[in-house]
Amino acid sequence: MPRDKVAAKAGGLGTLWRASLDDYVNDLAWSSDGRTVAAADVSGPISIFDASTGEVSRRLSGHGFGTTSLSWNNRGILASAGQDGKVRLWDVGSGEGKELDGGSQWVEKVAFSPDGKFIVSSAAKRIRMWKRSGELLWESGDHGSTVSDVEWKPGSSRDLVSSAYGGLSLWKPGSPKPTRRFEWQGSTLKVAWSPNGKYIAIGDQDSTVHFWIVSHGMDLQMWGYATKVRELAWDSASRYLATGGGEAITVWDCGGKGPEGSRPLTLEAHTEFVNALAYQRRGNHLLSGGNDGLAALWEPGRTESPLALSPLESAVSTLAFSPDDRKAAVGCEDGSVWMMEVS
Repeated sequence: MPRDKVAAKAGGLGTLWRASLDDYVNDLAWSSDGRTVAAADVSGPISIFDASTGEVSRRLSGHGFGTTSLSWNNRGILASAGQDGKVRLWDVGSGEGKELDGGSQWVEKVAFSPDGKFIVSSAAKRIRMWKRSGELLWESGDHGSTVSDVEWKPGSSRDLVSSAYGGLSLWKPGSPKPTRRFEWQGSTLKVAWSPNGKYIAIGDQDSTVHFWIVSHGMDLQMWGYATKVRELAWDSASRYLATGGGEAITVWDCGGKGPEGSRPLTLEAHTEFVNALAYQRRGNHLLSGGNDGLAALWEPGRTESPLALSPLESAVSTLAFSPDDRKAAVGCEDGSVWMMEVS
């Protein structure tokens, strides 16, 4: 696995190192201490990198036919899901994994709860809830279609949301029945819960963004996107919602009276569709990656011009900030993994 240290710097994005996987980078996940980043390529293997040096400390077999999703808990256990119908819990130190039945031939998503005690997985029309030990707690009934996404409420291990055709379902770890429903007749691709828990946003197949005010269920819709929307990111203050769905990044201001009837910010630097968006966990910077092979750093609300641009060698497929916001891992379609220093 080639790895290069790179000294190039572009404004507030400095490249610390670059490594190469065998295939398209499907997902990236940081350990809670920020020392390690896991990268899954579409063919299945999972590489565990030292975030400072780029050295590979462990290479896990992952999932046959492809690894789809990664998630760490706060005890250093890595969960993965894949197209072999399995969820696996990995002891990264030993490389040993515990295999769980995902309930279908293709497990799309796996996510540890914020406190690391529970795991949720989605496969076909159902979700499954597990203890961190791997004990199955319950399986839901069928959603209206294949579950497109599942996400825990930020900072809470008592609430999560799943999305499918027909709207959203809210759940508790202790019950296999949804506690609440947000109805909407459309195909949802991505769900994003605001950090303060006030809003739940979805990106849709019909080139719209929809979101609900959780307390009373009022919903809003934004449209005019060039393509279906899979890219959503909230800033840490829950004020700005950044969305893809085209070459430009559209940022909605949800402060004050909310975004209804307001004019969004438009951030332009990419020459092809934006593929990935991530806000810092506590800072104000937004990182974007595009099909044009460009990574761009922004500070919406202060300026509509990019703070830094970093040309990469292939289309960006995924990206994620480190827990301390000082680094960002970027995965690309050619299998390259870039570690960026953010300043």
